[in-house]
Amino acid sequence: MGVKVSVVMPVSNPGLSNDAFGASVRSVLEQSLPPDEYEVIFADDGSTDGTRRRLDAIAGQRDNVRVLHLDHSGSPARGRNVGLSVARGEYVYLLGQYDRLEPHALERMYDAAVQADADVLIGRLAGQGPPPAAFARDRDRADVLRDHLLALPTAHKLFSRDFLETCQLRFADRPLSEQAFVTRAYLTAKVITVLAGEICCHLAPASPEDDEAPDAEALFDGLNAIFDVVDAYTEPGPQRERIQAHWYRTLGLRRLAGSRFLTATPDERMVLFSFLRRFTLDRFPPALDDHLPAHLRARTALLRQDRLDALVALAEASRGTRLSAQLRDMRWDQGVLLLDLSVEVLRAGGAPMWLRQHGDRLLWTPPPAVEGMLDGLLDDEGADMTDAVRRARMEVYVRHVETGVVHSLPVTCSVGRSGLGDQARGGQVRLWVSGQARLDAGEAALGRPLPAGLWEIHVRMRGMPAGRTRVARPTLPPTCAGALAGEPKRLVVPCWSERGELGVCVEPKSFPESIALVSSRATVARQEGHVFVVVPVPYVPPSGGPPTELVLREQDGRGRSMVVPALVEPGIPGKVAGQLVARVPVSRIGGDDCLGPGSWRPALRVDQKDVDLLFGLAVRRGGQVSVLPAGGSPRAPSLLRRIAVRVLRERR
Repeated sequence: MGVKVSVVMPVSNPGLSNDAFGASVRSVLEQSLPPDEYEVIFADDGSTDGTRRRLDAIAGQRDNVRVLHLDHSGSPARGRNVGLSVARGEYVYLLGQYDRLEPHALERMYDAAVQADADVLIGRLAGQGPPPAAFARDRDRADVLRDHLLALPTAHKLFSRDFLETCQLRFADRPLSEQAFVTRAYLTAKVITVLAGEICCHLAPASPEDDEAPDAEALFDGLNAIFDVVDAYTEPGPQRERIQAHWYRTLGLRRLAGSRFLTATPDERMVLFSFLRRFTLDRFPPALDDHLPAHLRARTALLRQDRLDALVALAEASRGTRLSAQLRDMRWDQGVLLLDLSVEVLRAGGAPMWLRQHGDRLLWTPPPAVEGMLDGLLDDEGADMTDAVRRARMEVYVRHVETGVVHSLPVTCSVGRSGLGDQARGGQVRLWVSGQARLDAGEAALGRPLPAGLWEIHVRMRGMPAGRTRVARPTLPPTCAGALAGEPKRLVVPCWSERGELGVCVEPKSFPESIALVSSRATVARQEGHVFVVVPVPYVPPSGGPPTELVLREQDGRGRSMVVPALVEPGIPGKVAGQLVARVPVSRIGGDDCLGPGSWRPALRVDQKDVDLLFGLAVRRGGQVSVLPAGGSPRAPSLLRRIAVRVLRERR
């Protein structure tokens, strides 16, 4: 049988001791496809760190591995092109040197591509941000715009080799060549298939080198090349305009805001502005502005009017615009965690973002500091956000703290509003989106159980000028009650990070670990020479749990420590957390058997093993005792994350 899939991986000085590169290599060598049905092509870009010898050694042991020794070019484009030229597979998959394939990825992608007769197949990607809308479900025949494929601009795809050769698709040796390559593939493919039901490839975290944007002239050339591709392979009309607006927005206008733009030198800003203004005047006529959100139409108007000063002022005034997510309620319903949330866009400083109402339309308003600079540049038509508000929605997803895998949660939501002033005369309207997210740990991972570990909860808002955020701790004490969820039953614990951000831990490793996750909610009460330390217990097993002691260690002074027994009181599973109570003697002067003035670090001891807790105790000279938040304790501030990582590592 011939080669089904060729994996092409450009390599450039990854480092012999780099764990990510080793994991990437192992992932392509340990595929479920038989070795004679796929090949791996490493295109080495003149590495000088010993990588060549390592890859040659692998090729010497495996018949399905080839190493191409190339002169150094500094770009993955040449390695990809040479790899594509020598590939023998029916399909080719392009992989980065730090990316990692799932064990069954090639087999499943190939089977799906053959069944659909696909020219391009996009397997689900994990890492680097929230889950794209393109992966909402499997699609045999995806549409570039309807199915949001432009949000997947990287080359991590399975391409038919016949398709690549027929279209003579190759990577140009210039910035943005990957986006140009993928755009042309999208527009010339007869069948594009999306395999969304399971993760195929884990993208490497973005490195500082990856985050380096091309210089202004290279950006100008790259954008022109992408627009040339779009012009060549589309007819005039809405499709062409929407694709061009997407790349203009994401690659061009995005450069005119944020810290990088504001911290650039005046000369650097002027050069970038000049090239983007030239591009706007040449390739982006005003008729295309309809495909931009209102706040980006303002940037485009300033470009056309040669107003760099106002553009810088707008970027400065917009810095700090953010999304705020508030937890209104959290409760368990038959093993499903329900999160009632409200999200809103806030200006810098925390003030709500107000829209202006004019009749039935809602209009974007610039930050007060630059409102006068935009007079006459953005009419009511250009500032209209009515459709964007109508489409606004909240999206909630969970992210594994160690692997970076993300999964969307089902959400029901609606847009709320309140107004100030006479709306008929241009009153102001404040908007927010409220709704409920359902976290079912038994099926949240694409219909399967969430893997064990700590999962952050993230929120983003579609349709409004803001990014994503974490859920902040509410003013009222939230529930710390855990519940048994899924089949088989596993403990799921809602918890809060040291910065007060919501997460859930699936299957804590032990009873004291589960208490440590929520221990930032500890309280103290003083009574007759003692202090009662009370720590929530998310779930108390029917047995009542093992015998537990509270260990207190002095963090300065003589480094004393003391151990006191702790009593665990049960709560109501899934409704009311239990509590752990320890009665600790306190003295104004201290001693070997009581707390004295200073800072103390608590831990739980079970079976002679200690687990640190997420708070500290401060004892004053008068004997008063208070709880120190995790950030105020001298311990390392990432204890919650360390707990989760340690749990997962021990499981492995």
